[in-house]
Amino acid sequence: MKTTSKASIAASVLFAAAVIYRLTLGFAGGHVGFLSNFAPLAAIALCGGIYLPRRLAIIVPLAALFVTDLALNWHYGYALVTGEMLSRYFALGATVAIGFAIRNRASLRTVLPASLLGSLIFYIVTNTSSWLTWPGYAKTFSGWFQALTVGLPGYAPTWMFFRSTLVSDLLFSALFVLCMAATRAPAPDAALEAHSAR
Repeated sequence: MKTTSKASIAASVLFAAAVIYRLTLGFAGGHVGFLSNFAPLAAIALCGGIYLPRRLAIIVPLAALFVTDLALNWHYGYALVTGEMLSRYFALGATVAIGFAIRNRASLRTVLPASLLGSLIFYIVTNTSSWLTWPGYAKTFSGWFQALTVGLPGYAPTWMFFRSTLVSDLLFSALFVLCMAATRAPAPDAALEAHSAR
């Protein structure tokens, strides 16, 4: 019961942090510069898959993404729900699944490559979705390559968004792992030795 309560508190804090962070940057519009796509959401998905109960690990990042998508779409006058949103949920769900896969062997040596893989999946899936749905892209290999690199005229190149995503995913994932390692209770033998030494 105590473990479930701690997990629920952690999930609530992560949910609130992700929502506040994404809405703050989203409402700032084009005034965030290099912070565009610099967010903890994918790290929450990956590390949630590692450390949270499975149900919470799925609900927290996807619900945070959905709530902020609705708010940002309303703020900017877009349709509240669009087909293109599905690619983000699929990619974030895949990142949770990667977390599940390394759940029993989490360390910086496994989490950082997993974070890189999650970033790549998100980048390829979401930009491929843009290529398929946005009329500005030719539906050819060169159009797909454009979607993955320079994007559409008038917008920042998509590789710059990927750079920000990658750096933030690696940074926030590393912070999660280090915080979990620092707060983990000492092994019983080590605690006994420390008590005996007094």
